[in-house]
Amino acid sequence: MIKTVLITGATSGFGEAAARIFSENNYRLILTGRRKERLKALQNELSSEVFLLCFDVRNKESVAEAINSLPAEWKKIDVLVNNAGLASGLDKVQDGGLDDWDKMIDTNVKGLLYVSNAVIPLMKVQGSGHIINIGSTAGKEVYEKGNVYCASKHAVDAISKGMRIDLLEHRIKVSQICPGAAETEFSDVRFHQDKAKAKAAYDGYTPMTAEDVAGIIYYVTTLPPNLCINDLVVTSLAQANSFYINKN
Repeated sequence: MIKTVLITGATSGFGEAAARIFSENNYRLILTGRRKERLKALQNELSSEVFLLCFDVRNKESVAEAINSLPAEWKKIDVLVNNAGLASGLDKVQDGGLDDWDKMIDTNVKGLLYVSNAVIPLMKVQGSGHIINIGSTAGKEVYEKGNVYCASKHAVDAISKGMRIDLLEHRIKVSQICPGAAETEFSDVRFHQDKAKAKAAYDGYTPMTAEDVAGIIYYVTTLPPNLCINDLVVTSLAQANSFYINKN
């Protein structure tokens, strides 16, 4: 039986790479993101059946409207990948930008909650499902100038634990995957499109790739029905945690 996965933030990074690996493994895909042209381009490259939803996870009305608009045959969602997220700015808290803070909290925390709130009732009806929340090593520790980003990912950690408890009775799996440094558009966004700073963030070592993380996202869905990976932290060999990276 063909399964259906919904991936938020599918227009780049982990989300785009996850779409590719799920497509290769014959999943039907519901891909969401803010950039319609990127969604369409990705749809045209994939071999499996794809349904596109263009919305911003920060807008709760748009989220609810988009999920509710799914045709009946697309509402049996087997896997939800809450991937949409970002870091915006890298400043000490006394120098932080309020717009950056709002963007991170609204996307990383509230957006994840809005999408989950819309999809969970569909999973409850079918009595099964798997929610994968993309956290971060920043949700396990706090580093200088990471303040609000770290706080948002600590919230994802707590929400994932709470979801797991609340959804036990409905046989819905909840997994959190916490990547360390991975070379994607992440640093471009964090440094407000300063390409030199973004590139320098990965100098001197080999970080993970989006494809590395996507493979792990897919892997946690392949376990037997009675098993669930609750929390998984993954980094490149050069990285011990958010503080220690071996740069040569």
